[in-house]
Amino acid sequence: MRSQADSPPEPFLIFGSPLIEQAEIDEVIACMRSGWLGTGPRVAQFERDFAAYQNLSPARVAAVNSCTAALHVSMVASGLEPGSEVITTPLTFCASVNAIIHAGLAPVLADIDPVTQNIAPAAIEAAITPRTRAVLPVHFAGRPCEMDAIMAIARKHDLLVIEDCAHAIETEYHGRKAGTFGDFGCFSFYATKNVVTGEGGMIVGRDEASIARAKVLALHGMSKDAWHRFGDKGYKHYQVIEAGFKYNMMDLQAAIGIHQLARVEQNWRRREAIWKRYMQAFAGLPIGLPAAPAADTRHAYHLFTVLIDEERCGISRDAFLDTMNTQRIGTGVHYLSVPEHPYYQQSYGWMPEQWPNAMRVGRQTVSLPLSPKLSDVEVERVISALQQTLSTARS
Repeated sequence: MRSQADSPPEPFLIFGSPLIEQAEIDEVIACMRSGWLGTGPRVAQFERDFAAYQNLSPARVAAVNSCTAALHVSMVASGLEPGSEVITTPLTFCASVNAIIHAGLAPVLADIDPVTQNIAPAAIEAAITPRTRAVLPVHFAGRPCEMDAIMAIARKHDLLVIEDCAHAIETEYHGRKAGTFGDFGCFSFYATKNVVTGEGGMIVGRDEASIARAKVLALHGMSKDAWHRFGDKGYKHYQVIEAGFKYNMMDLQAAIGIHQLARVEQNWRRREAIWKRYMQAFAGLPIGLPAAPAADTRHAYHLFTVLIDEERCGISRDAFLDTMNTQRIGTGVHYLSVPEHPYYQQSYGWMPEQWPNAMRVGRQTVSLPLSPKLSDVEVERVISALQQTLSTARS
């Protein structure tokens, strides 16, 4: 008879593991058999489908190969003069800041609201100088920023707004989709995101002219992409009209995204159910929980983040991460604040203490698995592991 000690360990729950179904697999195979792997008809379909989901004209969306590319191209297409200041949040992935830098602009940080963990409108206002030309709000974890206040500030100071919607495909604020408030909205389809293409991104624009320029910039500055040069309508000559970038999405990526997007609402409902189960299970524990979604908004439920305060929990955040890992539960950190990283300290003289709310959250935050792929049994494993970790730490 096998003892419990001899039983194999439970499988490791990979953080952010995507739910890939047969439709995506079949579409990728069909794409490979078609011989058209690069930018082509499936990218065009994905753009149309995404535009329909966002209630936009297809001429106002452009698929690219990452959200980072989307942010970069949007800023270049905006025509901001070199050295202009762009205000963003310190609690974000480095790509938000790096895109500003690569566009030849100057990043400026404004602290977060400690409850919502989104950029605080009052902090934006305080960070504005005569050189400020744009604001880059990040809809953190899928919760919308206070867009009424941000857009009022932008109008008052004549600023562009470029929304980082990497976490926010399903997000709505006062009846409008995230990404449709500003001049541009930039979305991510990275492997851990709510709609997955492996790598990939999308730009939505306020007008067709801005998106037309973004599309040109995203493919070397050429006037025509390969589909229109080599398709069955006959060869078409192209002209290079700008010094652009190599940021186009492939049909292989769009083949996955088409079916992911078709199930976006179904997967959102599953993540909502997991979110609510976590909130129920963790109520009363000495951890910080996400704020409830605000009235007249829709949370994308991209991340479920808890705060591990060592004084309250009896364990440091990093020790908590290690202990969850030994229990075979994958976790994430979203994010160490941007000024914690050496590059920004050395290049801009930033120190974390300058943005205390982001510093505190960044040093305490842990993201728990929230994929629609999780079964009820796996969700209970996460809950049990967290409860056991805290119980052991405080015993």
